[in-house]
Amino acid sequence: MERHTITDLARAFDVTLRTLRFYEDIGLLKPERRGTMRLYSKQDKARLRFILRCKRLGMPLGELRALLELHDTARQDPQQTQALLEKLRARRIALEQQQEDIAAVLGELRFFDEQYRRPRKT
Repeated sequence: MERHTITDLARAFDVTLRTLRFYEDIGLLKPERRGTMRLYSKQDKARLRFILRCKRLGMPLGELRALLELHDTARQDPQQTQALLEKLRARRIALEQQQEDIAAVLGELRFFDEQYRRPRKT
């Protein structure tokens, strides 16, 4: 069975040891413990990859636990797959709306920039 130390995982994903301990503290990762040593499974590695992807998407940690549960069971349960896809779709829609809002604000800023850069007629 494939096992990784906390240092291996931190290096592989370019995260700090503190980050991995935090994810363990809040129940997102559950490594095997041998004394003080943490051993991460292939599943833990996949979960961490999913966590980091969701973080890049701006998913709040509160939603992440529910998404991980869906992620873990999605391959065996079509209903869970559908629920996961719906949550991801909702996040995509929210980000697309933010993108449109940002584009509108940038347009306004360009307008004001052009207006104030033009020489004034007196």
